[in-house]
Amino acid sequence: MKDFLKKANFKGHLLTAISYLIPIVCGAGFIIAIGMALGGKAQDALVMGKFDFYQALATLGGKALGLLPVIIATGIAFSIAGKPGIAPGFVTGLAANAISAGFIGGMIGGYIAGWSAYFVLKKFNVPNWAKGLMPTLIVPFLASIFSGLVMVYIVGTPVAIFTDALTNFLKSMNGASNLVFGAVIGLLSIVDFGGPINKTAFAFALTLQAQGINGPVTALQLTNTATPIGFGLAFLIAKMLHKNIYTHEEVENLKSAVPMGVVNIVEGIIPIIMNDIIRGIIAAGLGGLTEGAILMSMTNGQGATVPFGGFLMLPTMGAHWWVGLLAIAANVLVTGVVYAVIKKDIPVDAEVQETSIEDEADIDLDDIQIM
Repeated sequence: MKDFLKKANFKGHLLTAISYLIPIVCGAGFIIAIGMALGGKAQDALVMGKFDFYQALATLGGKALGLLPVIIATGIAFSIAGKPGIAPGFVTGLAANAISAGFIGGMIGGYIAGWSAYFVLKKFNVPNWAKGLMPTLIVPFLASIFSGLVMVYIVGTPVAIFTDALTNFLKSMNGASNLVFGAVIGLLSIVDFGGPINKTAFAFALTLQAQGINGPVTALQLTNTATPIGFGLAFLIAKMLHKNIYTHEEVENLKSAVPMGVVNIVEGIIPIIMNDIIRGIIAAGLGGLTEGAILMSMTNGQGATVPFGGFLMLPTMGAHWWVGLLAIAANVLVTGVVYAVIKKDIPVDAEVQETSIEDEADIDLDDIQIM
């Protein structure tokens, strides 16, 4: 099994895709952050004459961040199969978005698309006159239709079943104590970083907000706010413990992820989470659980009257604004301490594995080994 994983190079392909993802996350994140901080609101569509400059910024950044599953799927597929993997990865990433499979769905789709393209390249024999069509037509078409349909019908089925089960679970929790309910909402809001769990919890929280119950959506959104800041605090705590838990690239990524978190944009931390997904989810989940429990129990289920905004949500909590601040601080502290303690120490000079531009341009498919 260990030999198979080494040959399949799961982590190598993922890290290559993350290297493409980081600039998009940072650029789009700051665009939406500036737009929303200055009063803009993301629109479903920009109709000429019916939006202002800040709405345009918020919309542009939001649409770009919404394509992160597509970007990670395309990057992984390209890493596996080279240029012929780009189209299947893009299509499968769009399919992941269509079924609300989130970032994890995009990752899965990227591997499916990349290996599908690789299989077609290596196993399909075509006449000499058609060889020129392989990378531009035959491979993209066959791999795209196969991997896209696998995402929709095979991956999509358990996602739909899971979403329904989660919705029913949340409905059954509605009568539970505020402390337990808040802990569950805080945990579910962050464990898959925008995937089906997060989207189901958000949809349920919005339903409650429409009924005048603002606590759940506040707990969910403040978790998104606190998590990147918590990973920033982990850097400082690790230094106090004489540990080095981040590579140079991850430290640079934190410089944009933390301020993005202040305005409720959690996507900036995704590239760091993906480098150590299990420990990252544990730390973020415990932080969200703590924050949700504090917020819901101390406000008796009340919260912000707006469903987005990070620290900008606090003034809309009225007299309970300090509880929101306390909940954020608790989340940041728990996330930071847990991640700093459980994250393995790494060499100071360790670098995130990347594929150089020259290697990407001259990739030789005969040298690719996945089995």
